[in-house]
Amino acid sequence: MEKKTITTPPNDPPTLLGGIKVLDLSRILAGPWASQALADFGATVWKIEKPGVGDDTRHWGPPYLNRESTEESLSAYFIATNRGKQSICIDITHKQGQSLIIEMARKADIVIENFKVDGLKKYGLDYQSLCHINPSLIYCSITGFGQTGPRAHEAGYDAMIQATGGLMSITGGSEEDGGKAQKVGVAVTDLMTGMYATTGILAALNYRNATGIGQHIDLSLLDTQIAMLANQGMNYLVSGNIPLRQGNSHPNIVPYQTFSCSDGEILLAVGNDQQFNKTCRLLGLADLQEDERFKSNSERVINRNSLIPKLAKVFMAHSCQHWLTLFHKEGVPSGPVNNIEQAMGEPQIKHRNMLIDLEGGNNQKVPQIANPLKFSKLDLSYQLPPPLLGSSTLEVLAHELNLSEGQLAKLKTKGVIS
Repeated sequence: MEKKTITTPPNDPPTLLGGIKVLDLSRILAGPWASQALADFGATVWKIEKPGVGDDTRHWGPPYLNRESTEESLSAYFIATNRGKQSICIDITHKQGQSLIIEMARKADIVIENFKVDGLKKYGLDYQSLCHINPSLIYCSITGFGQTGPRAHEAGYDAMIQATGGLMSITGGSEEDGGKAQKVGVAVTDLMTGMYATTGILAALNYRNATGIGQHIDLSLLDTQIAMLANQGMNYLVSGNIPLRQGNSHPNIVPYQTFSCSDGEILLAVGNDQQFNKTCRLLGLADLQEDERFKSNSERVINRNSLIPKLAKVFMAHSCQHWLTLFHKEGVPSGPVNNIEQAMGEPQIKHRNMLIDLEGGNNQKVPQIANPLKFSKLDLSYQLPPPLLGSSTLEVLAHELNLSEGQLAKLKTKGVIS
């Protein structure tokens, strides 16, 4: 699989967020996903990590980048969400460590944190404390349930939020087929929360550019999960009917689902009546176009149980590629049900440079899935690979806080930094 290798350019080019500094106190996924996006846009990201331990996800393996050892703690999970950052190991529980982070916050434009509500207050690192020393600071707090409310002080994790927020109830096979509620195969609530954090931070940054005033962003996993129910949430609010699991079928569009062929499965995504008519002709079922039960999408949704078996029977007569070739020729949206290897091997993915390599320590290649955004004026900024633990501690503290070698050595001896 061919990938583009990205190396740091000799001179710093202009970037989308050049000059913006992010103090990242978050770990795991939602917060780091947001700070990685900001790093891709060219922001400087200081990732604060616990000395000797680091972000929990460093140890969420195997697999690890170095398959022979876990010493560098570069798990596949960690490198998925931490490129472009500088790792700075500071003991947040130590008074001197808190003072260092406060001084960094004084210089920062953005803080991202995902501690429990009031978890940073005892360290003087909460928004109320930091906004006094830096009124223009944009401070984004990510929690399971938000800063207020009856469950505000509870911890929240993606899978439990998928369950609590209703997503699992509509994911998986139907009850009629014996299906049970399922979580999605990746932590979509965390990921979507990270993207909401990114957009919220950029909106607050625009407001600050106009007014000079920063603000606190309160973002929760549960709120995000409810918001991302989208049409399914609105189906309930409009109709009063509780959406049910339908496997790979769509609740509002028919036929829009997987079909089994002689050698695998394809996904047919018929979005309008014209596409349905083409599908019927290609399947040799032209008579279905004239059937009053199937003439419009609304009728097809109501009568799906009569329509789908008729289509399914014909699909089994030929291979996936046979049907995909016909559908693509006629402009009927459809695609193979790929595994991840097949998905990453798609020619379109190669063409779009979605798989890249960054150069890490010892010229080691670090595989990455690129940011999907394409800008016409500037390329995204892939200047740093996912960092080794504490690899930038001394450099950043010396440069940003003007600490001498002697001062850094004393802090290291005390265990404040590493």
